[in-house]
Amino acid sequence: MRRIGNKLCWEVGHPPGIGMMLKSLLLTSLLGWASCQESQTMTPEEKTDIRDQIVEMFDHAYGSYMKYAYPADELMPLSCRGRVRGLEPNRGDIDDSLGKFSLTLIDTLDTLVVLNKLDEFEDAVRKTVRDVRLDNDVVVSVFETNIRVLGGLLGAHVMADLLRQRGERMQWYGDELLHMAKELGHRLLPAFNTTSGLPYPRVNLRYGVLNPLSRTGTESDTCTACAGTMILEFAALSRLSGEAVFEEHARKALDVLWEKRQRGSDLVGTVINIHNGDWVRRDSGVGAGIDSYYEYLMKAYILLGDNVYLERFNIHYSAIMKYISQPPLLLNVHMHNPTVSVRSWMDSLLAFFPGLQVLRGDLKPAIETHEMLYQVTKQHKFLPEAFTTEFRVHWGQHPLRPEFAESTYYLYKATGDPYYLRVGQSIVEKLNAYARVPCGFAAVQDVRTGTHEDRMDSFFLAEMFKYLYLLFSEKSQLPFDIDDYIFTTEAHLLPVSLSTTQPPCQGNNTEAVPIAQEEDLFTYSCPSTQTLFPNNPSFAKTIRDSYKYLTGVGRAFHSLPVREIELPLHDNGMEPVEFLKSMGISLTPLNEATAGETESHREHKGVYRVKLVAEVSQTPEEEEVVPHIVQLISPPFLGRTVLTAGPAKFGMDLTKQEHGVKGSIVKASPYTACGPIDNAGDLKGHIALALRGDCMFAGKARRLQEAGAIGVIFIDHREGSNSEETPLFQMVGDGDSTTDISLPLVFLFSREGAVLTAALEEHHNVDVLLLPKERQLGHDKPLGMNIKFRLAEEGELEEGAARGPTLEFVLEKGEVLLEEEEEEEELRGERQSRQQYCTTASENDSTEPCSSAVLSPLDSSQSPNSNSGPDTNP
Repeated sequence: MRRIGNKLCWEVGHPPGIGMMLKSLLLTSLLGWASCQESQTMTPEEKTDIRDQIVEMFDHAYGSYMKYAYPADELMPLSCRGRVRGLEPNRGDIDDSLGKFSLTLIDTLDTLVVLNKLDEFEDAVRKTVRDVRLDNDVVVSVFETNIRVLGGLLGAHVMADLLRQRGERMQWYGDELLHMAKELGHRLLPAFNTTSGLPYPRVNLRYGVLNPLSRTGTESDTCTACAGTMILEFAALSRLSGEAVFEEHARKALDVLWEKRQRGSDLVGTVINIHNGDWVRRDSGVGAGIDSYYEYLMKAYILLGDNVYLERFNIHYSAIMKYISQPPLLLNVHMHNPTVSVRSWMDSLLAFFPGLQVLRGDLKPAIETHEMLYQVTKQHKFLPEAFTTEFRVHWGQHPLRPEFAESTYYLYKATGDPYYLRVGQSIVEKLNAYARVPCGFAAVQDVRTGTHEDRMDSFFLAEMFKYLYLLFSEKSQLPFDIDDYIFTTEAHLLPVSLSTTQPPCQGNNTEAVPIAQEEDLFTYSCPSTQTLFPNNPSFAKTIRDSYKYLTGVGRAFHSLPVREIELPLHDNGMEPVEFLKSMGISLTPLNEATAGETESHREHKGVYRVKLVAEVSQTPEEEEVVPHIVQLISPPFLGRTVLTAGPAKFGMDLTKQEHGVKGSIVKASPYTACGPIDNAGDLKGHIALALRGDCMFAGKARRLQEAGAIGVIFIDHREGSNSEETPLFQMVGDGDSTTDISLPLVFLFSREGAVLTAALEEHHNVDVLLLPKERQLGHDKPLGMNIKFRLAEEGELEEGAARGPTLEFVLEKGEVLLEEEEEEEELRGERQSRQQYCTTASENDSTEPCSSAVLSPLDSSQSPNSNSGPDTNP
């Protein structure tokens, strides 16, 4: 891609020598494509109808936010109210996006202009200038605030300035949004006050980081993307405001990440120490934790014209394609040993990568990975947050992420293939069918069940509708030339003219160091489909067809011709199978379907079937998860409150502990356990409660184990999740060895976790038992008790009875009430004699009275003569 004057081109060019290159994505349709793709062709009328539908959907989402939520940060579409931080249950790191600055409004501003809603845009800008404050005493994520709020203010300023220059509207505008952006930039700068130059992950908008009132500054780690996704917004702020300090800090952070890359593989890890630059998590991929670092290297070159960024990106990209890309898969590897995949699942954030590959010009792998993702959406309706290499759900949540729509847009603009319009149409239809609710659009809590979550993140309005609208729009239908702008990772629009109309700040050019690298067709130039696929207008379909039935959806079974190879694996155990699986070899049992194959089929070249000479049992479709429980055993619960929990694949194996693990619970501080533990003294010898999110389960477990905890109960940060509607899963490690973790670990969904935290808040001292559900206390032996009493006549005492505490049953209106009294001087009152014996236990193993009354206070802890109770019958 290159800019010649004001013209964008999509062709193979020459190495850069004169002028600015790669200023925007050149998007030229392939001539003659429609005639080759008649089945996928979409008429202009269809495109218009879908575009109108997208506008209506946006009006529903944005209108619901303004009606029910504004000025709150986000809309809660199931509750039809705004989400205000501190007034709703804490969701952990997700809430770090909320700063009481009308997040959704700011994030949506430039989307209003793209959708040609100029009156609404002007009104929204007035509201932003009038109502939004940026000096709130709130701790926010530096990364999220930068891409959503700072990027939103800058994108909106650029649009407002454009409309003002046209002279038709916004004549009142006096750069107020730019002034707000500059104020916010200064409020984010304290995060960069580290010895390395890498920013703290959080900052207090009013007090910064190191101020005693800031309630932050104890963190030592940040993710690679968090530190490496600042340059577009900070550089644009410097160029527009003339203050070099922002761009300087963002460049410094990128320099550190580049210097800390693994020199042998040219890969970076996922989490890094902000003080000494050591890698904390060394797994490397293109999804969560790293994604936008790579994106911003490429786009920094497009926006700023600095060749250093392109050189760094190209070196990283070569490493990605060598180690991480296994078309159509993108699998995390260890940065120091990149030939080994560290996990067998992928996260949905990597869906942006085909779009980045389009920018780079590498269309074939972009088409392959995008098609794989499309097949997953066809199987599960949406992209689950994580899915396995066999395309089964690993983590079923879908918070209406836009990355798949983003890559669909880029691929359509690069190929002109109407197939991608049909993909976009399917996105629109599924959003309306499965996410739309009366007050907006709700995230999907689990794609397997279709249950909703009470959240509509701001990026849904900032990105999803922008990409979908642009996908179905012609350039002439837009209020400005989209090719004059680059998208930030939050899809905010920054003008590519910044590098020429606004010179770099003095002393701000990164010094280029000669780097040896292998160059290819796209190292310094843009792709030409004719060069890549000569005289083949159906090239994209040819690539896609190889992955059409990747997930098995819609495929009829046809046996393939094979040639068999016998391996001398005579062991009856599973070790040979696991060994082959570790090598990436998938095994399918031989059956009689091949018995009738002809010799010609058996001689088919290049297709082999491994015949395992061993006894192999077929593995089930889904890995079995053994349900665990958290059983509250201290008064007043006494084992009757039982919470279903999920296990972990690491730590103590509770199935091998005869009596489980018992202890009192204490909340970790910080609650996410993602930084140094502040209350180690309180946790020692207790079971810790920690909130999910912000860092890996294994990292939390290690910190809590070091603090002296004897177990950990993780609680889901996704509001409303529960074990009845969401399948249990096993917590996994962080890619490194977890043999050092010996704690028992269980996971509670949000609703069950709320029961536990409410009990702790009310009673302060709560004892629990962690164990597999099948060994639940009272499961084998009902938690009933034998009560034998005799009613004596007046003045009569049993022989040998001692004076002391006695139990009195008073029958009133059909209820049984239990009272404990201290007998003072003598036994008083009249009683009628009768003897009764009662044993009760309900079918669900919870203690019940022998009548309809509730007999909950009676327990061994209150009746010294009873031998039943949690301590004696685990």
